[in-house]
Amino acid sequence: MDFNDIQNAWNNEKAENVILPDNLEKIESANTPLDKIRKNLKKELLYQSISVIFIGFVPYLYAFPEKWIAPFYLFFSIFVAVCVYYLVKLYLFYKRLNKITLSTKDSLYETYFDIRLNMELYKTFGFALTPFMVLFLIGFLYDKFSKQSGFQLNDFSNPQLISVFTVVTFSILFMGLALEWWVYYFYGKYAKEIKKVIDQLKEE
Repeated sequence: MDFNDIQNAWNNEKAENVILPDNLEKIESANTPLDKIRKNLKKELLYQSISVIFIGFVPYLYAFPEKWIAPFYLFFSIFVAVCVYYLVKLYLFYKRLNKITLSTKDSLYETYFDIRLNMELYKTFGFALTPFMVLFLIGFLYDKFSKQSGFQLNDFSNPQLISVFTVVTFSILFMGLALEWWVYYFYGKYAKEIKKVIDQLKEE
């Protein structure tokens, strides 16, 4: 292979790595939905953290009976551990997003899949909190029923049991649907915009 062949091979190799201006413009257009995801996630982390702290004061704000305080904080400690685990993961995701500059196809692909992965993580976070909501509802309903004079645990009537199971079932279903909507509205629709850019690049 002479010098001209080597030079031609070198030029061909460099050409494969060149991003055309039109492609670069498309890649950079994904920064707009990415900025919206960053903004929503930042608010989410702040509001979630404040909510966890607020829940810790609920027994005193709503004058829980003394007998419920210890059980509440027992479950609350587990609740906090679950929240910290997921919120730390989402915070690390937020930090990664802040360092990203979409200037290549590879960075666009990696960012999109990272967003999709953390959307599923967020859903898992929501479902992990569902049992705590169910326990709270059961405790709330039990407290209401127990205020009836002479009430015993085995005194639950069939209508009362049906009402408890109905509330719990619909609460779980509502939680699932609300979570799907929340993730799509604040993250999913912007992820779809990024996916459109990826699809446009594939077609070229």
